[in-house]
Order: sequence, then structure tokens, then C-alpha cells
Amino acid sequence: MSDEPSNGELGRLIQSLRGEMREDLGQINGRLDRLVPMDVYTIEKTQLAERVTALETQREKDAERIIATRRWMIGVVITVCLALLPYLATIVTGASA
Repeated sequence: MSDEPSNGELGRLIQSLRGEMREDLGQINGRLDRLVPMDVYTIEKTQLAERVTALETQREKDAERIIATRRWMIGVVITVCLALLPYLATIVTGASA
């Protein structure tokens, strides 16, 4: 008797290897399906960077507008106080006379 496998055993081994190869390729394809193509990744990354830049620019504009509004409010309060100062001085002077 020889140690060489029979044709039937060889056929079963080949079928088994084919099945394992299919499973392995299926797993690889499953992993590849979850990957993002490089051009899509690059586009998404560029869009994200543009959005971040736009948000930073808008935030800076908002901060400048808030500062301008505060300055305007302080100016209005000072102007009103200065406008009322002669009136208050007249009242205080008139009341003491």
C-alpha cells in the first residue's frame, strides 16, 4: 500500500481549500467594503477643513460685532450721562438756591 492520497482524497482536500479560500476572500471583501476610497476621503477632509475655516471666520466676525456693540452701548450711556449732567446740575443748583 502506498502513502499517496487517492484521487477522492485529493478532490476533498481541493474542495476544502476552495471553501476556505472563499471564506477568506469573503472576509477580505467585507473589510474592504468598510473602507472609504481615498478620493472620497480627500474630498470629505477638504470639505471638513473648509467648514472649520468658515466657522472660525464667522466666530471672529461675531466676536468683533459683540465688541463693537459693547463699545456702542458704553458710548450711548456716556452720552446720556453727559447730556443729563447740565440738567442735574441745574436741578441741584436750583434746589439749593
